[in-house]
Amino acid sequence: MDKRLLDIVCCPVTKLPLQPLDSERLMRLNSAITSGQLRNRSALPLPETLSEALVTRDGRLVYPIREGIPVLLEEESIDWQQLGQ
Repeated sequence: MDKRLLDIVCCPVTKLPLQPLDSERLMRLNSAITSGQLRNRSALPLPETLSEALVTRDGRLVYPIREGIPVLLEEESIDWQQLGQ
C-alpha cells in the first residue's frame, strides 16, 4: 500500500486515520473468516480471506484491500470486536 495514500485516507465512519493491519491480526482475521464466524457491517459473511487490510488507529474497524485497492465502504468494514477484542 502506497504510504502517500495512507496519509490522505481515513475511516468513513469514525474519520480516524488508517494503518495497515499487522500480520498477526491479519492471521486472526483470516482464521475467523475461514471458520465462517466473521461478518461485515452489512451482516454478510466474508467470502474470502484477505491478503491485506487497513485498520483504524483505535483498532476498532478493519477495511479490506482487494487487488491493491482499499474498500472504504462502511458496509464492507469489519468490527474487530467480533474477534473478542
